[in-house]
Amino acid sequence: MGEPSDPPEGTPEGDPGGGDDEYRSVFFDETFVRAARLQEFSAQERITDHTPAVRRLPPARRSGLSRQALVLILLIAVAFGTAVYMGVRHPYRTPVAARPAEPLRMTVVPLAPEGAVPGARDVGLLYAHSPAAGFRAGAEGVPLPPTRRTANFSDDQVVTALLTAQDYVVRSALDPAVVTGGETRTVRVLLDSGQQEQFDESMHRPAADGRHAVTGWLVRFDPARVRLADPHIRVRGTLQAAEADSGTLEVTTDHTVVYALRPAGAGRDAEASLFTVRRELRFRFDREDLRLRQAELVVSHVQAGPQSCTQDPSPRLHPLLAGQRAPRTPPPGTNPYAPDTTTPALCGTLSEAAQPKL
Repeated sequence: MGEPSDPPEGTPEGDPGGGDDEYRSVFFDETFVRAARLQEFSAQERITDHTPAVRRLPPARRSGLSRQALVLILLIAVAFGTAVYMGVRHPYRTPVAARPAEPLRMTVVPLAPEGAVPGARDVGLLYAHSPAAGFRAGAEGVPLPPTRRTANFSDDQVVTALLTAQDYVVRSALDPAVVTGGETRTVRVLLDSGQQEQFDESMHRPAADGRHAVTGWLVRFDPARVRLADPHIRVRGTLQAAEADSGTLEVTTDHTVVYALRPAGAGRDAEASLFTVRRELRFRFDREDLRLRQAELVVSHVQAGPQSCTQDPSPRLHPLLAGQRAPRTPPPGTNPYAPDTTTPALCGTLSEAAQPKL
């Protein structure tokens, strides 16, 4: 007796395992059925005359994944091509690699008076009878020149360079706290980071070697000897900006600064005298300096008097005050055989025309 699942006539001959063994491994799931292109009509639908037994289904709608992938690939290709194009044809010039900051080269020349230093109790009288009569006080005496762009630097960049140089001149020579021995941080922060170590060495270990004179960086008096008779320091001079190369701006400053001084501890009745400093500075700016509002000070040339040529002007200036005279002793000699002598002793004479006519 056959199994309930066997055909009524029994298993066909030659097919010991049953006729459907060939298709037992095929499984028609719902996805397979739905994907079929032909579909059999139902019995109700086949009642209609001339209706075929099957109907053809419209093609299954493709998944949107492949189209999305194609669009994504296209967008990536366009973005990559745009980046390459902008990298080759961008409107800005390729920045020049920043150069390391050069050490500051400096000279400080004392100017000795030909006679006694003129003095007066009235500071205004001193200024009025001197070449500094028309000078302005403080930052007003350091105006900016008219500015215009250069081949490689914009108007704003040129203005930034001039403003930074102006700040340096004001802070290093016109700030009463700095010139009388106070804090120098306000000057230091304006320097390129590559020069700040040289600046620090100059402040802590000054030397007359053309690299480490305090007075090459800023104006400095000994507060134990002199004091300002007038905090409104007079100044006049110029600033000029020019392009050194495609990546560098240079600003040159030339200012004459005049200080009214009295002996330290003296009252207002003590006579005051004038002390004049001529400073010529050259600053260099790359684009990073402009961004940080810092400057590389590359050259400093200072002439100052009346003072004696017998004292080292590198740690501070040594003004001769009202009624004093410069000693006739010549400045210290230079030994060309000494290996540690790098800068010869320099000294000049302060013209009578530079003194007040009282």
